[in-house]
Amino acid sequence: HYVSPDGEEGYPGELTVQVTYAVTDDNALRIGYRARTDRPTVVNLSNHTLFNLGGEGSGTILGHELWIDAEATTPVDSVLIPTGRIAPVGGTPFDFRTPALIGTRIDADDEQLRNGHGYDHNWVLGNFTGVVRLVASLYDPASGRKMEILTDQPGIQFYSGNFMNNMPGNHVYNKRDGFCLETQYYPNALNNPDFIQNLFDENHPFVSDTVYRFSAE
Repeated sequence: HYVSPDGEEGYPGELTVQVTYAVTDDNALRIGYRARTDRPTVVNLSNHTLFNLGGEGSGTILGHELWIDAEATTPVDSVLIPTGRIAPVGGTPFDFRTPALIGTRIDADDEQLRNGHGYDHNWVLGNFTGVVRLVASLYDPASGRKMEILTDQPGIQFYSGNFMNNMPGNHVYNKRDGFCLETQYYPNALNNPDFIQNLFDENHPFVSDTVYRFSAE
């Protein structure tokens, strides 16, 4: 639970946030987001957990197999801010509609990959109706571990750990030793009217649910 006062970080309105984490009997981590504001304001809550299905100290995530139910991304500029375009993934390194290893095309000669130093982009998810549905999965062939992501959000940010450098812990983590899959509204939506908007007010609270479901094959 957190209360963000009016004006904090430049955002209008007092925002009262509650995030609930639950581990379920079907090996899933469920995250419930709830936020209320007393003035119109932008809300885009997500989760920046870094995963590696190979386990502690197992190396990079380049051998993980990724699937994303998305036919487009929102391209970014040189400082990783979405430009307002919605670009089809077909014929690009961003096409994960058929599962593919992360490392296969991550260093391709592509302007967007150069901007992000790898993958650090928002995918435009399919079948968006505001209802929780399966949108992405990761599979590690070496361990057999699998993670599925379900959400009611319209977008997902895939970050391939491009800026990790000597991150401490039980093991020191470096570039591409972890990944994030962050469910969200499209970043920079307020400045791009063609994006799905995430402006909330006192009569319209932010409510969202995301599930990370784990299994082994």
